[in-house]
Amino acid sequence: MSFTFIERVQKFARWVVERVYFIAEDAALAVLAAGPIPKHIAFVMDGNRRYARQQHKAIQQGHADGYVALERMIEICVKLNIRCVSAYAFAIENFKRSKEEVDALMDLAEAKLLDLCEKGSILDKHGVRLHVLGRRGLFPQRVQVAIRKAEEMSRHNDRVILNLCMPYGARDEITTAIESTVREALRERREPRTISEADIESHLLTSVGRSPPLDILIRTSGVKRLSDFLLWQCCENTQLQFTSTYWPNFGLWDFVPIILDYQRKVWSSSSAHKRVFRKGNKRL
Repeated sequence: MSFTFIERVQKFARWVVERVYFIAEDAALAVLAAGPIPKHIAFVMDGNRRYARQQHKAIQQGHADGYVALERMIEICVKLNIRCVSAYAFAIENFKRSKEEVDALMDLAEAKLLDLCEKGSILDKHGVRLHVLGRRGLFPQRVQVAIRKAEEMSRHNDRVILNLCMPYGARDEITTAIESTVREALRERREPRTISEADIESHLLTSVGRSPPLDILIRTSGVKRLSDFLLWQCCENTQLQFTSTYWPNFGLWDFVPIILDYQRKVWSSSSAHKRVFRKGNKRL
């Protein structure tokens, strides 16, 4: 009897802790939502393998936990009405990893893509449209089939855009965009000197999918480099954020200070523009 009573108390305590956490989470999201919200956020999901070693897990489980973190962050972005999320899921260079790890990643990609096709998935529940950006022809046929199925299933969704970049490389994207721009100019018999930056940008994978300009790029695990991800899109207005948290552990409380910093910079920039505008009016 005593043991049953203790179990009930423990269960109640866990319920209280969960409720307090959810209340705190909702309060934090409400505070963030009161300020300017970025339209496009990108994640370099780094640290899955180091996380797995730290937790004494198999590398494959580290990647699986990383996918759970991605779903968690998509949920948060949806609640904040962030229009577009881009995630660096698999680099072209990743094919150089061991066959065992690559095969495990292909199995994971196929399984998770098929999960996204199910009723009640994060795509279905939140009206998320999936775009897989990259040289998908490098993937095994079974993964390509899963990609097409998930994209087709979500093609009418228009609340949020999810760009899964895989297998992706920014230099490859830029090269392909330039090639497409040149071919288009030749078809239209235009002079090469008429090709503009805007022409090339319109052929980028993110532009084809109608993604808004990139506001924030976040890289986890403490590494401070872009690693060939969205190099063109990371223009002067993109804020780069680096955190030491491994990707599978990344969550709301890592995200809050990043969004607050973004809002601070937006407000600061807005104030500076207003001061310049007032000075200009006084001169007139």
